[in-house]
Amino acid sequence: MAKPFTSIHYPLGIDAGLGRLAMESNYAAHVEQLIKQVLFTNPGERVNRPDFGCGIRRMVFAPNRDVSASLAQVTIFQALDKWLGTVIAVSRVEVQTYDETLAVKIAYILKARQEYRYLNLEVTL
Repeated sequence: MAKPFTSIHYPLGIDAGLGRLAMESNYAAHVEQLIKQVLFTNPGERVNRPDFGCGIRRMVFAPNRDVSASLAQVTIFQALDKWLGTVIAVSRVEVQTYDETLAVKIAYILKARQEYRYLNLEVTL
């Protein structure tokens, strides 16, 4: 039986019914939020952790070629391994480019629960 879990919801929000910060009680959803934080934070954006993040949005502006997709794939894999390596084990990262869109598919294992999970994102301009 899994222990009860609570965390502050990302993005930060207010629970109007309770009049306090919105909370996340689902561990898998919390880890998904952590992954999105790593992916969508640009390096240099956080003052006390200037190397935190992956900067996936800026990759949308790269030339739309297979080489760019491969570079994005490696960058995403390395960032997730570096910043969330204690929480998840990334099995596979796939990136496809079309028009002004990056289609990102991530397969990972939640280490605490040994659950295999998937996250699919489309990043556009």
